[in-house]
Amino acid sequence: MFGIPGKQAVSMTPAAAKQISRLMTRDGSEGLRIGVKKGGCAGMEYTMEYVAEVDPHDEVVEQDGARVMIAPMAQMFLFGTEIDYETSLLESGFKFKNPNVAEACGCGESIKFNEA
Repeated sequence: MFGIPGKQAVSMTPAAAKQISRLMTRDGSEGLRIGVKKGGCAGMEYTMEYVAEVDPHDEVVEQDGARVMIAPMAQMFLFGTEIDYETSLLESGFKFKNPNVAEACGCGESIKFNEA
Protein backbone atom coordinates (compact mmCIF):
# COMPACT_ATOMS: atom_id res chain seq x y z
CA MET A 1 0.00 0.00 0.00
CA PHE A 2 1.30 3.44 -0.92
CA GLY A 3 0.87 6.61 1.09
CA ILE A 4 0.54 7.57 4.71
CA PRO A 5 -0.65 4.93 7.19
CA GLY A 6 -4.23 5.59 8.26
CA LYS A 7 -4.91 8.04 5.41
CA GLN A 8 -7.01 7.00 2.45
CA ALA A 9 -5.43 7.36 -0.99
CA VAL A 10 -8.43 9.25 -2.36
CA SER A 11 -11.53 10.91 -0.96
CA MET A 12 -14.99 11.37 -2.44
CA THR A 13 -17.34 14.30 -2.16
CA PRO A 14 -20.89 13.38 -1.09
CA ALA A 15 -22.04 13.86 -4.72
CA ALA A 16 -19.37 11.45 -6.01
CA ALA A 17 -20.13 8.85 -3.34
CA LYS A 18 -23.84 9.04 -4.15
CA GLN A 19 -23.23 8.60 -7.89
CA ILE A 20 -20.76 5.73 -7.42
CA SER A 21 -23.18 3.98 -5.05
CA ARG A 22 -25.96 4.45 -7.61
CA LEU A 23 -23.78 2.97 -10.37
CA MET A 24 -22.80 0.01 -8.17
CA THR A 25 -26.45 -0.77 -7.47
CA ARG A 26 -27.51 -0.36 -11.09
CA ASP A 27 -24.76 -2.59 -12.49
CA GLY A 28 -24.38 -5.02 -9.60
CA SER A 29 -20.66 -4.30 -9.38
CA GLU A 30 -18.35 -4.36 -6.38
CA GLY A 31 -17.31 -0.79 -7.16
CA LEU A 32 -15.26 1.25 -9.60
CA ARG A 33 -11.53 0.78 -10.23
CA ILE A 34 -9.69 4.01 -10.88
CA GLY A 35 -6.36 4.13 -12.64
CA VAL A 36 -4.26 6.07 -15.10
CA LYS A 37 -3.00 5.16 -18.55
CA LYS A 38 -0.81 6.73 -21.19
CA GLY A 39 -2.77 8.81 -23.67
CA GLY A 40 -4.35 12.15 -24.38
CA CYS A 41 -2.66 15.38 -25.35
CA ALA A 42 -1.01 15.91 -21.93
CA GLY A 43 0.35 12.35 -21.69
CA MET A 44 -1.90 10.50 -19.20
CA GLU A 45 -5.63 9.88 -18.76
CA TYR A 46 -7.76 8.72 -15.86
CA THR A 47 -9.55 5.40 -16.25
CA MET A 48 -12.67 4.13 -14.50
CA GLU A 49 -14.12 0.66 -14.88
CA TYR A 50 -16.74 -1.45 -13.16
CA VAL A 51 -15.29 -4.18 -10.96
CA ALA A 52 -16.92 -7.58 -10.45
CA GLU A 53 -14.23 -8.74 -8.03
CA VAL A 54 -11.81 -6.81 -5.83
CA ASP A 55 -8.15 -7.43 -6.64
CA PRO A 56 -6.15 -8.06 -3.44
CA HIS A 57 -3.50 -5.58 -4.66
CA ASP A 58 -5.99 -2.72 -5.08
CA GLU A 59 -6.32 -0.09 -2.40
CA VAL A 60 -10.00 -0.01 -1.43
CA VAL A 61 -11.68 3.21 -0.34
CA GLU A 62 -15.26 3.04 0.98
CA GLN A 63 -17.49 5.95 1.84
CA ASP A 64 -21.28 6.21 2.28
CA GLY A 65 -22.01 2.96 0.39
CA ALA A 66 -19.57 3.77 -2.44
CA ARG A 67 -16.45 1.73 -3.11
CA VAL A 68 -13.53 2.65 -5.33
CA MET A 69 -10.44 0.57 -5.90
CA ILE A 70 -7.14 2.17 -6.82
CA ALA A 71 -5.09 0.08 -9.22
CA PRO A 72 -1.59 -0.63 -7.83
CA MET A 73 0.28 1.23 -10.58
CA ALA A 74 -1.93 4.31 -10.09
CA GLN A 75 -1.68 4.66 -6.32
CA MET A 76 1.31 7.01 -6.33
CA PHE A 77 -0.34 9.22 -8.99
CA LEU A 78 -3.71 9.42 -7.24
CA PHE A 79 -2.68 9.85 -3.59
CA GLY A 80 -4.47 12.88 -2.15
CA THR A 81 -7.02 13.11 -4.98
CA GLU A 82 -10.60 14.19 -4.31
CA ILE A 83 -13.21 12.67 -6.62
CA ASP A 84 -16.24 14.86 -7.28
CA TYR A 85 -19.33 14.44 -9.43
CA GLU A 86 -20.59 17.60 -11.09
CA THR A 87 -23.78 18.18 -13.03
CA SER A 88 -24.29 21.21 -15.25
CA LEU A 89 -26.73 22.21 -17.93
CA LEU A 90 -24.55 20.73 -20.69
CA GLU A 91 -22.75 17.82 -19.05
CA SER A 92 -22.26 15.71 -15.98
CA GLY A 93 -19.37 13.57 -14.89
CA PHE A 94 -16.64 12.77 -12.44
CA LYS A 95 -13.96 15.36 -11.78
CA PHE A 96 -10.60 14.62 -10.19
CA LYS A 97 -8.97 17.26 -7.98
CA ASN A 98 -5.47 15.84 -7.92
CA PRO A 99 -2.59 17.66 -6.15
CA ASN A 100 -0.05 15.57 -8.10
CA VAL A 101 -0.99 16.98 -11.52
CA ALA A 102 1.56 19.34 -13.06
CA GLU A 103 -0.45 20.16 -16.21
CA ALA A 104 -3.89 19.44 -17.65
CA CYS A 105 -5.20 19.89 -21.16
CA GLY A 106 -7.97 22.36 -21.90
CA CYS A 107 -10.71 19.72 -22.00
CA GLY A 108 -9.69 18.30 -18.61
CA GLU A 109 -9.50 14.75 -19.96
CA SER A 110 -5.71 14.50 -20.09
CA ILE A 111 -3.10 15.19 -17.40
CA LYS A 112 0.64 15.30 -16.83
CA PHE A 113 2.38 14.49 -13.56
CA ASN A 114 5.56 15.95 -12.12
CA GLU A 115 8.60 13.84 -12.93
CA ALA A 116 9.45 11.75 -9.87
